[in-house]
Amino acid sequence: MRHRRKNKHFGRKSTALKALWRGLIVNIVEHGRIKTTVDKAKELRSYVEKAITLGKKNDLASRRLLLSRIPNEKTVDTILSDLSPRFKDRNGGYTRIIKIGRRPGDTVEMAFIEFVDYDYTKTAQKDDGKKAETPAKAAKGEKADAEKPKKAPKAKTDSVVAKKKAAAKKVQKKSRAAARV
Repeated sequence: MRHRRKNKHFGRKSTALKALWRGLIVNIVEHGRIKTTVDKAKELRSYVEKAITLGKKNDLASRRLLLSRIPNEKTVDTILSDLSPRFKDRNGGYTRIIKIGRRPGDTVEMAFIEFVDYDYTKTAQKDDGKKAETPAKAAKGEKADAEKPKKAPKAKTDSVVAKKKAAAKKVQKKSRAAARV
């Protein structure tokens, strides 16, 4: 029976569950937005919002308590120095969950969990920055590309795959005929 049980366990022991929450908290604080299942996002929301609310005090006791819950110095510093001041006028509701449909493999409902003031333009600029390389890196990339052997065109690889499939079918046909006799 699950009477008066607050949290879901996701089929994990307590230590694995603690590691899951720590990892998800570190990722959402670092990136501002993560993609996960809806159930995990709903559970994660309470942990993240409690951490931010605790970080609003910004004293030694709250730092130590956050470090005991999330043993990642960089994450705790980000919560205390960046997230808590950003949400100082807000009394909760620091995150939002956006459902994005089902995952193809197991059809579980997926969602983005992000901070309410998440900046989409910043992520677009990061993506553009990754594509635009410095001239020195671009020159190194061109040299590396010139040294690599060219891949076979797709049509040739498709014909090789088709030949292998045909050979496998012949072997199967012979073995079935032998089994019938």
